[in-house]
Amino acid sequence: MSAKKTTHFGFKEVDKDAKAGMVADVFHSVASRYDLMNDLMSAGIHRVWKRFTIELSGVRKGNSVLDIAGGTGDLAAKFSRIVGPEGRVVLADINQSMLEVGRDKLLDTGHQGNIEFVQADAQFLPFPDDSFDCITIAFGLRNVTEKETALRSMLRVLKPGGRLLVLEFSKPQSELLSKAYDTYSFRILPLMGKLVANDAESYQYLAESIRVHPDQDTLKEMMQDAGFNRVEFHNMTGGIVALHRGIKA
Repeated sequence: MSAKKTTHFGFKEVDKDAKAGMVADVFHSVASRYDLMNDLMSAGIHRVWKRFTIELSGVRKGNSVLDIAGGTGDLAAKFSRIVGPEGRVVLADINQSMLEVGRDKLLDTGHQGNIEFVQADAQFLPFPDDSFDCITIAFGLRNVTEKETALRSMLRVLKPGGRLLVLEFSKPQSELLSKAYDTYSFRILPLMGKLVANDAESYQYLAESIRVHPDQDTLKEMMQDAGFNRVEFHNMTGGIVALHRGIKA
């Protein structure tokens, strides 16, 4: 049987080879307003989600950290302070526009010396085996074409005992919250995108991409299938967001 040659781009079925370019167009479009829209969309709560990710990461002084789909550098900035001059933080993003915004922001705020910036595809990470103590990917996995390939790539570059943390939108735990969230996502988000970023379509894609992303239990199974041990997840904000953590044996 031949492998499936299409994948989801939001609710659309598209050729697998075309998805990366389509996602790239979305993030080229929104890069300059990305931080502002994050604050508006989540009423600032994304900062709490990211703080919890940092706490659960177990990162300490001298560690090496890879932040995939690191965007504008929220996590990388915090990791940079924790690991100190002896440590190493790599902010990786497949999208050049996002990487440039993140680099400029971090350099402007004095974060330099222990942060590297690498344009990289999560499916084919350009690092040696056993390179990092911790890998994070926040709100990026749902945009990856072959998630299983990406998870195996992350496992490869983690050191034994290293941790992967996946922070991602997920499935609300109550029917009432789910309905309210749908209304917000499909009516308010695109309008907000149009008014603030002059781009309703990218935020329509955002809402759709969340709905076709694996739910909490499915993503846990995917991480286990990729070879991660002791996989667990924590729901936040009623399951609108979940943080998954897995360990490399």
